[in-house]
Order: sequence, then structure tokens, then C-alpha cells
Amino acid sequence: MTKKLLLALLIIQAIACTEKKQTVDTIVYNAKVYTVNDTFSHAEAFAVKEGKFVAVGNAEDIQSNYEALNTIDAKGKIIFPGFIDAHCHFYGLGLEKQNVNLVGTKSFEEVIQRIYDFQKVKNLPFIRGRGWDQNDWEIQEFPTKERLDKLFPNTPIALTRVDGHAYLVNQKALDMAGITIETKVEGGEIQQKEGKLTGIIIDNPMDLIDKVIPQPNKNQQIQALLDAQQECFSYGLTTVNDAGLDRQVIELIDSLQKAKLLNIRMYAMISNTPENVEYYIHKEPYKTTHLNVCSFKVYGDGALGSRGAALKESYTDKENHYGAMVISPIELEKLAGRIAQTKYQMNTHAIGDSANCQVLKTYTSVLKNQTDRRWKIEHAQVIDESDFSAFQNKNIIPSVQPTHATSDMYWAGDRLGEKREKGAYAYKRLLDISGQLALGTDFPVEHVSPFKTFYAAVARKDAAQYPKDGYQMENALSREETLKGMTIWAAYSNFEENEKGSIEVGKFADFIIVDQDIMQIPEDKILQTKVLQTFIAGEKVK
Repeated sequence: MTKKLLLALLIIQAIACTEKKQTVDTIVYNAKVYTVNDTFSHAEAFAVKEGKFVAVGNAEDIQSNYEALNTIDAKGKIIFPGFIDAHCHFYGLGLEKQNVNLVGTKSFEEVIQRIYDFQKVKNLPFIRGRGWDQNDWEIQEFPTKERLDKLFPNTPIALTRVDGHAYLVNQKALDMAGITIETKVEGGEIQQKEGKLTGIIIDNPMDLIDKVIPQPNKNQQIQALLDAQQECFSYGLTTVNDAGLDRQVIELIDSLQKAKLLNIRMYAMISNTPENVEYYIHKEPYKTTHLNVCSFKVYGDGALGSRGAALKESYTDKENHYGAMVISPIELEKLAGRIAQTKYQMNTHAIGDSANCQVLKTYTSVLKNQTDRRWKIEHAQVIDESDFSAFQNKNIIPSVQPTHATSDMYWAGDRLGEKREKGAYAYKRLLDISGQLALGTDFPVEHVSPFKTFYAAVARKDAAQYPKDGYQMENALSREETLKGMTIWAAYSNFEENEKGSIEVGKFADFIIVDQDIMQIPEDKILQTKVLQTFIAGEKVK
């Protein structure tokens, strides 16, 4: 009887222990987890149920208290919260895959060859391309249209500069757009040389070309979104902030997400067109688990590489040239005033010190009686000494792209001069003043890889590990600061810090497993990091 009683007690105890365990969908264990919580603590394991983290801690506690049919042995690998790109052009990346890729071209001759090879296969009625950068060529001057006119006299061509702020077009495209030597458009430039059009069009006049470019059909749009998603997942991006989308594309994204064809989470900035503004500004922001439509994207000025950024003093390498605002101060303040009366954020592109000054003044003015608005200055690239203090305003968040510094460093000093360059790409100083930085890439202007973002922020070097001692190292970020900028601070800038950006109970189970610890390895190994698996809501997507 004693043996039988003992056996019964053991069975009861075993059943009781089993009953204590909660059933979850997934348990991940044997990992080094960077939670990115308030104390930046590490964990060994976590449990996921219904797409959210329900427990995070050491492996023994998790496995003692939870059971799951799906268990993942991370085999000691590193786990981070899913990366967030705080400023990119997701839809644009997908569309570019359907056009001529001009990224990395080392001469205009190479541009011509890529167009010729592309068209020989595709034979399109309108040739699009993107990615050329005259600053990477031996002759660092804007190209002209003569060669395009000769090779493609009857096929319109529009080639977008890498920063998206200049076109090179041929005569056929100019004729279709009705652009002549007499055409004038404020907020940009239609370049002329010796009384003739060169084919270079900068900032606002680009709209004239846009009107004659064939728009992608729905199937092409869907394919573009799916292509972009696949690439982003491969680099561990689980949320992307698309910096400028029209209503039709936003609604297409929403429908694809609801159909579970598009799984990536998106923070969609509404493009500042009259039609978009009038449609959305009278509505409440729109939010689902995968889509957040709560901001307007506004352009303050152009880009530094095409000398369109608005500067307080003349460009050092072009006398009496100051760049230009693409929106007047009056229009900027009027629009900001309207948005300030809604729940929407305003996210304004500002590159030059004059543009940043104007946007900072406008934000400060219209938000003076408000709190927790989190309006962003996208790029915050060149800041005058007198304007840094404005970032102390907690209504304002700088959203920056570290790889811009390491791409532009070769020629930024020529544009700005040594003194003014010290206030450019000043990420550490902006962080110290504002308390947070949202980090992104601006892809396809730069590469998609968040590891390039991480490396550029920490080492202040490009992929070729130049310069040896780093570029303006006083503005390098620590590894912890950089990881926060790619996760929790980016989430905060989107009003999403309570649902993502860290591995904590109650948040979406968006996480990635990588092959090496970027928080510990030598700097020169960071760019070799590979994403092994990407998860959204606990489901593997890569």
C-alpha cells in the first residue's frame, strides 16, 4: 500500500506540475537576447502567444512555466528586437527594381552602357533609372543630355539622381513635358548652358516630368511592394517608415496587409499634395496592427549633393548660390498650423542650415502651447551653431541617416567649407540635446542594410573602412545608442513605443536572430553580420 500511495502521490504531483505550465505558441531559448528595455538588460529565453511576448527571462524559468509545440533553440545566437528603419522609401525601392539600376556607376559612360543593356532586353516606351551620382565620377560635374538624345531620340528618358532631387532627361522627355528655355518654376532649377537646356532638372520643376511618366499599373505596384518586403526581411527590418506615399498606395498597402500578402509593418507618411492633405486632414489617423497613418511628409528644401539644400550663406564651391526652399516660409507655417490642430505629426525634410532654421522656428511657433507632438525633422543634416538649442524642445525629434555622413564626406566640405561642415551630420550632438534620435537609411538613396547604418553611426566610416580614423568622430554614437535609434527610439518617434522596439511582455513578437554580436565584435566585422531569421508577431518571415 505504501508503494502504491507513493506512486499515486508522484502521479498527482506530476499532473499538478504539468497543469501549472501555461501553453504558448512558441518558446525561444538558448539565446543572448538584447531586450532594449529601460535597463538594456539581457535575457536567455522568451515565450510568445498570439503574436506577443508573454514572458522574457532566463531559460529555466521560461521552460518551467511554459510549454509550446513550437520551440526554437537559438544555439547561443544573438537576438535583437526587429529593426525599424525610421526613414526610407519602401515603395520606391520596389519600383526601382523595375527600372535601370544606376547605383555605383563610376562614369557617365557606365550610365549610358547600363541604359543600353537594359533597353535592349526590356524595350520600354519610357526609360526610367535611378542612382547616378556625379560626385562618384572622375569628372564631378552634372551630365548633359546630348548622348541620350543621340542614342534614344524617340524614347523619353528620366534618370533620377541618387538623392531623388534631380533628373537627367533627354529632349524627348522635355518635349513631352512642355519644358522650354522659357519655363520657370520656383523652388528649384531647370539648368541651362549657353542658352540651351542641359537636361538637368532639380527639385520642384521635376513635377513637370513626373506628370508625363507612365504610372505603374496595380500589378506592378503589388510586385514592387512584395519585392521591397523580401529585401527588407533579409536584413532584419520588421517596420519601415515610408517617407511619402499617396492615398492610393497607402490603401493598396492596407488591403495587402489585411489579405496577409504584405506582412511587414509600416509607418506611412502621407505625401504633401493638396489632394492628400485635403483627404486625410479631416479624418482621424488610421491605425492597424501593421499600418500606422498618422503623419504628413513635407519637403523643406532640396539635397546637398545637387546643391539644392537651402543654406544661410553661399555654397563654398558655387559662388552666390544658396540652394532653395521648395516650400515658402508662409506656406510652411500655414500648413504646420493646420496640422497642429489635428492629431497628425508633421515630418519635414530639412537638409541645409537655412531650411533647418526655418522648420525649427515653424515647429516651435505652432506647437508652443502643446505637448508630446513628436514632430520630426527628417535628415537634420546641416545645423547652424545658433540653431542646435532648438532641439531641446520635446515636441521635436531629429530623424537622421548615418550612412549619409559616410557617403557625403568625400565632398560635403567642398559644398559647406570647414567651419560649416562641423555642424553637419552632428548625430551625437543632436542626441545629447534632444535625448533621442530616430535612425534610418533613406533607401534606395542609400543601401537597405541596417548594419551599414550601425557601422556608419559607430565607426563613422564607409563600407571601404574609410577614413581610417573615422569622419568627425566627436559625433559618433555608442553601440547602445545606435541600437536604440534603430529600435525603441524609432518606435517612440512613431508613437509605437508601447507595442514594439524592445523585447518586453505585451509587445509584438517582432525579433531577429543574427550570426554575431554587433554589440561586442570588432568594428571591422560589423558589416559581415548576417540575419539568420526574421520574425513578425512570432511568425517566421525570413
